[in-house]
Amino acid sequence: MGRVVHLDKLRAFAKSTPVFRAKDVEVLVKDKKYSHLVLHKLAQRGEVKRVVKGWYSLHEDPTVAVFCFKPAYIGLQEALSLHGLWEQETNVVIVTTLRVRTGIRRILDSNVILHRIDGRYFFGYDYIIYGDFFIPVSDVEKTLIDLVYFKELPGMEVVSSIKKRLDEGKLIRYLKRFPPRFRDKVIGYVS
Repeated sequence: MGRVVHLDKLRAFAKSTPVFRAKDVEVLVKDKKYSHLVLHKLAQRGEVKRVVKGWYSLHEDPTVAVFCFKPAYIGLQEALSLHGLWEQETNVVIVTTLRVRTGIRRILDSNVILHRIDGRYFFGYDYIIYGDFFIPVSDVEKTLIDLVYFKELPGMEVVSSIKKRLDEGKLIRYLKRFPPRFRDKVIGYVS
């Protein structure tokens, strides 16, 4: 009977969060072996999905992977899409400060692109509502800076759309954190 209670607690907990760790389940059920067994069985039945090693979710959307690489935010082309500045379908792009393997990863049957950024350049994001939860997404100004930083600038029509939505004061404040040569490069795109 006690095991069923744990299963109900686990289901309730999983509904309350976009992702959860295997360690969270260990704390919840107070039994390491049983926690791994129950996660394995729930994943087999399709009740939970394995996002990345040690992280699970009830959601099938690869966007939830941003919570597995904290501190992180959704950036670049995916941020442009979420801001309504990019019409094309994109892969989820996660920008993180963690020392992880960068590049394309297969997460929840989708390609997710990971970029690593220096901690001093980790700023300029807001939480926006996405389905049933909030996700961190770079704001328009930081998205432009990241596009130049990672050398992934889209076409000039997208850059002109970005220019219309830019807060120039905020962009200048953000650029003060970067070297002068990089600042000039970004300003060259928006002038």
